[in-house]
This record gives sequence, structure tokens and C-alpha cells, in this order.
Amino acid sequence: MAEPVVFEISFLDKNRKIDYHLSIDLGTFLNEKHKRKIVSEELYVDNRMIFSRNDGIKYGLLNRYIPDVSSKNLDGLKVVADNSLEPTELFLTNGFKNIFSPSLAKQIVEWFDKKFMVIYRADSIKLIKRFVDPQKSSMYVERTVNEAAKMFGVVSNDLGYFVSDKDSDASLCSVIENNLNSNTLIPAEIFESYGTIRFVNMFPLVISALQTGATLIVDEFDASIHPMALMNIINIFHNDDINKNHAQLIFNTHNPIFLNSNLFRRDEIKFVERNDDTSYSEIYALSDFGTSAEKGVRKREDYMKNYFVCKYGAIKDIDFSPLFENISGEQEV
Repeated sequence: MAEPVVFEISFLDKNRKIDYHLSIDLGTFLNEKHKRKIVSEELYVDNRMIFSRNDGIKYGLLNRYIPDVSSKNLDGLKVVADNSLEPTELFLTNGFKNIFSPSLAKQIVEWFDKKFMVIYRADSIKLIKRFVDPQKSSMYVERTVNEAAKMFGVVSNDLGYFVSDKDSDASLCSVIENNLNSNTLIPAEIFESYGTIRFVNMFPLVISALQTGATLIVDEFDASIHPMALMNIINIFHNDDINKNHAQLIFNTHNPIFLNSNLFRRDEIKFVERNDDTSYSEIYALSDFGTSAEKGVRKREDYMKNYFVCKYGAIKDIDFSPLFENISGEQEV
């Protein structure tokens, strides 16, 4: 059976630290008949356990951290909660929410809903701007995004969202000043590069994550975008003076330029390597190598150089030459 998919969340509210950990067994690949199973749940407040779920529920300091619960009715509530436990359902959003603390459960669920931003395909980032009260045949230019696009290298005078008479959804357009002291609108996908459009679509997500303290997860974050622009965004997430709400950025990449000790700590760099025997992917961190012994990793080492000499694994030697030699031989015959 495949290893359970593990979600680990840690976030801050105004008054106390709340840690919620969840582990779900999703079964093996393409096993459509497998029913998901909650393997474990844990909820901590101020590093003190509220509940822990494995085969059953173990309770901690419920009445101390949850005002709705009194010591007189606690034992009876525990019995009701235990009897309502379902292997396929979260205890947090069922028994705990309904019996113990709706307010605490709401805080965590809202984090998932509003602050867990996942873009799982690089080519799927297409934000259609929606306006609360759009004016027909109107052009909207968001100054922050527009200024960022100009720094990135936008070709037109401005980038904006145009709302037509027929549709309340806005389309991204390039604004070109002409000789008649008026503007010409051209669909951005015609006038701008794919990288520019992708950057403009992605940048509002970065802004939103930094403003709300969200976790932004992006597949192929660097696709079609210059590495220097992305390095600057990474540094902004690491800048405590700007990232005051402790937003997080998680992304995967095939570009080894990000193997850089000036950008990331060793524990922030993860590798994914497929096991040829099992075909399962194995994930490990650069910090797992330690700092001593033959494969130890020290600060300020050249991570990219070490990666290409196969010091860290997660790299394949691919040689297509024999295929093209065969093709050339067949053509000569």
C-alpha cells in the first residue's frame, strides 16, 4: 500500500499558536475502489495537546483551551464524540466541531479555504478578473501589477483588464498609445510573450499570499519566467520586513539554478527521486545528508555543482544519441 499523504499545517492567530496535523491514506495508484481513511489527526494549542486521533481519540486539555467545555459534562461529551467517529471523516470537522468547539474548528477550516493556495499545473494559471460592479466597455488597470509587469519587461504601455458589453468577465489586454492621442487595446496573448502573461497572472497570487499570510504552492513556478524575477520573489518571502504575515512559498522546479545556499537553507531544499525497483517517488531534504562524512553538506557549498556530480542523487544520465544514430542509419539505407 502507498504511504499516506501527509498534510502538516502550522499557523498563527492573534492570540495563540494552533497546530493541526493530518494524515490520510489514499490507497495505491489507480485503485478507484479504495476508500480514503483518516490515519491520524492532532490538534495542539500553545504546544499543548487538545486531541490526538489514531485508532481512537485521546483527549488533552479540552476544558482549559475551549471555553464551551466544562469539567462537569466533559466525560459525557467524550463518549458521544467517540461513538460518532468515522474512519473516512475528519474528527475536526465533525465530532470536534459539533460537540466541543465550532469556533476553533472554523479557524482551521477557513485557513484551508482562504490561505492554502495550490496551483497544480504550470499552464493552468489564467486569472480572469471579476469586478463587483463592472462598467460596460471599461478598462481597469491595476497599478501594482502593471508596475511589476513593466519591471518584468512588458512591451506595451500598460496592461489592463477590459470588460466588454457582452461579458462581465474581463480579458487581459495590452494598451498601446497611438498617434491620435487615444489608446488601442490588443489581446495580451497576441502582443505579449507567454512568460509575461504568466507572470501577470501569477503576481496577484503572490501579493495575496503576502497580504494574508497564506501558503502558496505552485507547480513549475519557474516555467517561462526569468529566474532573476523569481529569485527576487523568493527573497521577498524571506524578508521579514515585507513578509510580516509569515506567508510561505512552496514550488517544484527542474532548474538547478535554485540550488543556491544564498536563497534557501538546506532543510528548505527537497529532492524527489523515483525508486527504479518500486516506481515510488522518494522525497528527502538536503539537510538529511548532515554536515559531516563523505556526503555531508556544509553551508556555502556549491549545491548546483555537487548536484551535477550526483552527490545528492535525484538526477538521471540521459543519452538520446543511440536513438538518433539509429534514425540516421535507417535514412542512409
